[in-house]
Amino acid sequence: MTTADTDLDRHWATVLRWHPYWLLATSALLAAARPEVTPATDERVAVGVLIVAALVLQLWWERARRLRTGPDTASATYFALRWAVSSVLTWLNPFFAFFAATGYLDNNVLLRKQRWRHAGAFASSLPLAAAQAGGLPFRDTGQWALFFGMLLTNNALLTLIGYFVQHEEERSAARAATIAELERTNTALQQALDENAALQAQLVLQAREAGVVEERTRLAAEIHDTIAQGLAGIITQLEVVSHTSDPATAHEHVDRAAALARHSLGEARRSVRNLAPVGLAHDTLPQALRKSVGQWAAQTEVRAEFTLVGRAQELHGELSATLLRITQEALANAARHAGASRVGVTLSYMDGEVTLDVR
Repeated sequence: MTTADTDLDRHWATVLRWHPYWLLATSALLAAARPEVTPATDERVAVGVLIVAALVLQLWWERARRLRTGPDTASATYFALRWAVSSVLTWLNPFFAFFAATGYLDNNVLLRKQRWRHAGAFASSLPLAAAQAGGLPFRDTGQWALFFGMLLTNNALLTLIGYFVQHEEERSAARAATIAELERTNTALQQALDENAALQAQLVLQAREAGVVEERTRLAAEIHDTIAQGLAGIITQLEVVSHTSDPATAHEHVDRAAALARHSLGEARRSVRNLAPVGLAHDTLPQALRKSVGQWAAQTEVRAEFTLVGRAQELHGELSATLLRITQEALANAARHAGASRVGVTLSYMDGEVTLDVR
């Protein structure tokens, strides 16, 4: 519901609450301004008593209304009593037809069933038609004819207005249902987006963990094949030295152990260097990716392009290394399996995230 709809509902609620007071006051002021309309003293006293009764009835309803959320027997009783008071007042003074018109405005609020609402509107039109015909009692046939004509006209207008009001209410209800459905759809879409984001983060974490495990396995195998074997060779040479008394033999094996130690040290340094891609030693990630794509294109003779989107930002070294390795592996797979005629690599920097696309 929009702000305008909320303001309109609030203004309409104010009208429904205060319109009996306004119309009763208007009728009383007009009656006081034209005292000749009610010349008899007893009629004026009756009018005063009925005005007080109408105020008491209205105050009672104001208090009872706070305890109710919809039309019920009490609201129908209030409507009937107010109609009776307003009808008698209109009989005594036609100016009170304004007060009798209150039934036009709130019969849909006070009466529960649709047929009661139609009956309430018709009942409210009786004192109005009587006032329009010149006031009760009627003195000739012409007034009676005018009364029935005004009664027919008033109810025809009420029916026409009621049709348009009901049509607008149905349209408003349909709009409200559409807005509610859109809100539910948006909520479901946002939940799906959140779930997808969480799933993507989980997949990235799993891929990262798998990469770490794979790298550890590769490094362990490399250490076993190089450094561990070198150390085993050193131990073997030193054991020979410890069990020989020949200086020449001992010197020969010591030289071999030293050579193995130097070789193992070199392998250890090489393994440490291999922990981070060589391409990131002196270049940023975009520069390293551009060089890798260019080198791959030269080797495979496949058209390859690198595109940078957004402003490059400094990333964690491990993240940059992972992205570079992913690109190199993807290019290798493209060469081995895809049979591609063109390859595109796009690195995109956005607010709070970076994406890598290999097409």
